Amino acid sequence: MAKRMILMLTVMAVFVTVLGFVKFKQFQAMAQQFAAMQPPPDAVTTIVAAKETWPVTIAAIGTVAAVQGVTVSADLPGVVDRIAFESGRTVQQGDVLVQLDTRQEQAQLAAAEAQLELARLNFERMQGLVQQDAVSRAEFDSASAGHKQADARVREIRATIARKTIRAPFSGVLGIRQVNLGQYLNAGEAIVPLQSLNPIYVNFGVPQQQAATARRGAVVRVTAGEARQFTGRVSAVDSIVDETTRNVQVQATLENPGGLLRPGMFVQAQLNQGASETVVALPASAINYAPYGDSVFVVTDLKDANGHAYRGVRQQVVKLGPARGDQIAVVSGVNPGEEIVTSGVFKLRNGAPVRVNNKVQPANNPAPKPEDS
Repeated sequence: MAKRMILMLTVMAVFVTVLGFVKFKQFQAMAQQFAAMQPPPDAVTTIVAAKETWPVTIAAIGTVAAVQGVTVSADLPGVVDRIAFESGRTVQQGDVLVQLDTRQEQAQLAAAEAQLELARLNFERMQGLVQQDAVSRAEFDSASAGHKQADARVREIRATIARKTIRAPFSGVLGIRQVNLGQYLNAGEAIVPLQSLNPIYVNFGVPQQQAATARRGAVVRVTAGEARQFTGRVSAVDSIVDETTRNVQVQATLENPGGLLRPGMFVQAQLNQGASETVVALPASAINYAPYGDSVFVVTDLKDANGHAYRGVRQQVVKLGPARGDQIAVVSGVNPGEEIVTSGVFKLRNGAPVRVNNKVQPANNPAPKPEDS
């Protein structure tokens, strides 16, 4: 009985050993198959790097300011008798905007003019009498002074009436009306903003190290929303350096047809330094931005661990320059003639296999139109 038990245990041990060896070989073969498997290549678009000559510029953030801009206000207190403008309209210098009630001044003017007429007659009468020595010189001087005082009083009232007729101090575009008919205005109370929009100023700061390049007459290109571009020239450079930012304020004057630029708008300004540099221009989508350094992927022939050649990518750290439209300048890190990945960089890693498909290319226009941006 014991011999039979030992025999059965021996057979079972041999069976389990053989089964375990077979399974081990199966798992080992599967592991080798998985190790030999390669992920499918990623589809990317590419461009061949080429040198271009770009002008050297200083990029800055600017603010639009009116050449002339005021908030029209009341010079004297009074009640609004007539509003002669509509919000947002263009007005010319001297156009009447608001007329305050002048009925009291008109009555005072009538009385003053009557007093002036009486003083004039008295003065002319005295002139004849003094020549005949019928009156003293003192009486004549008193009549002369009375005439001048009456004339000055008339002029004063007329000036008051004129000051209650509020006119546009210069040609421009009105803002939103801030008064209503019949409203009592205090002296200095706002009526409506008025801005002169063409030409217009753009103010921006330049680092003190580059302030020498900001000369009067230098070309400035300004970009507002939707890639709308304007070109102007430097009209003034501040004489001091801001102690907080260490920047020098520069003011450029631009033509602004249609009033597309408005005071207070945020814009991007590029100051042309008059020189040029050679760069490699790539689409902005080709750049892989990272905190440790920007990079691109270069398509080249690589070899895997078994020595088999394949088409893959090599990650290359680059130094970037200014941007222009859809393009960005690469100052160093890319050589002309290299094939650079322009889309799909977010899914790549160093040594990844790729498949190039350039049927649809990303935007690469140095001066895109608004509808293409």
